Amino acid sequence: MPIPLLGLLLVTPALVIVLTLFVVPLVSSIAGAFGVDGRFGFANFQKAFELYSSDIVFTIVIVSLSVVLIALLSIAIGGYLTLGSNPRAVAILRWLYRWPLFVPFIVVGQILRTFLAKNGLMNSLLMQAGILTPMQTTSFLDWRGIVIAFVWKQTPFVTLLLAGAMASLDRSMIESARNLGASRLRILIEIILPQVLPTLLVGLILSFVTMMSVLSVPLMINAQSPTMITASMAFRINAYGDYGVANALGVISLLTTSLVAWVYLRQTMRDHR
Repeated sequence: MPIPLLGLLLVTPALVIVLTLFVVPLVSSIAGAFGVDGRFGFANFQKAFELYSSDIVFTIVIVSLSVVLIALLSIAIGGYLTLGSNPRAVAILRWLYRWPLFVPFIVVGQILRTFLAKNGLMNSLLMQAGILTPMQTTSFLDWRGIVIAFVWKQTPFVTLLLAGAMASLDRSMIESARNLGASRLRILIEIILPQVLPTLLVGLILSFVTMMSVLSVPLMINAQSPTMITASMAFRINAYGDYGVANALGVISLLTTSLVAWVYLRQTMRDHR
C-alpha cells in the first residue's frame, strides 16, 4: 500500500469525527442563524440584540474580568513556584493548585452553589469564626459566583502552562539579577514575564474560549438576569423552540472568540516579522 494512502487511512477516523461533531454543526448553526423562513436575512440577529443585548455585554464583561484575574493569579503562582525560597511551601503549592483541573464545570457549579449560598458553607465558616453575624451574610450566587467558578477552574490550567515555561528559562539570568540585589517581584516582572508572555497569552485565549462555552455554571449559580449567552441560548430553545435566535447568539459568541484569537495571531505574526 502506498505511504500517502496509508497516511490518509490513518487520519480518516479523526477527520470523520471532526467533520461530524464540529464542522457539520458549525455550518448548520450559521445557516440557521441567517436563515429566516427559507430566505437569507438578519432578523434572528436583530431579535437577539433586542432581547439579549444585556446578556451579550454581561458575558463579555464576566469572561474578560475572569481572564484578568486568572492572569494575575497564574503569574503569582508560577512566579512563586519558580522563585520561591521555601521548598516545603513550593512543594505544597505545586501539589494543591492542580486539583481543579480534574473537576468538571458541572461539578464546580454544584459545589459553589452550596458553598456560596447565603446559608452555605462559606458564610457558616465566617459566622463560626466571628467575622460575620447572621444578618451580615449575603449570597454570592450572582455574577461574583460565576467569576469565582471560572477563576478557580481555569487558573490551574494557565498556571501549568506558565510554570512550565518559567521552569525552562535560563536560570543564569535569574541568578545574576539576584546577585545584583533585584527583588523577586522585580525579577518576575522585568525578566521572567516578558519571556513567557506568549505562553501566558495562549493559556488565556484558550481559557476565554472555554469560559464562553460553559453552560452549567451560569445555570447553577446565576438564576437571574442578565446571564451568560449560553444560558440564553438554552432558554431560547427549551422555552420557545427558537433555534434561529439561539443560532444567532451562537454566531455572536463565535465572532467574539474569533476576534480574540485574531488579535493574538496578528500580534504573534508581527513579533515573528
